[in-house]
Amino acid sequence: MNYQKLDAALATALNDVQNSQETSLGVFIHTEPILDSAATSFLESLGVSGVTSGKDIFTATLSPNTISQLSEQPWVMSLKRSQQLRLVNKRINIGKLGV
Repeated sequence: MNYQKLDAALATALNDVQNSQETSLGVFIHTEPILDSAATSFLESLGVSGVTSGKDIFTATLSPNTISQLSEQPWVMSLKRSQQLRLVNKRINIGKLGV
């Protein structure tokens, strides 16, 4: 595993995973802008959708083993942890925001 390509949140999450085969981690994959056919095929084999030339950020849910394999690829620039988004269901009282 090339830890230099991982952000702190992803490195921490990798340490907390019990099963290294389980696809449980959402990640952003930052690559070189121009990918060759081998790199495109590799990403598609991982289940990454929308792999096209000229695109350099992809999202996927991967296992720690797969993240390790990706981190070793020369065309992968960085891997970042994707956080689960949540809806904010709070109303703002506009009357209190007056100047």
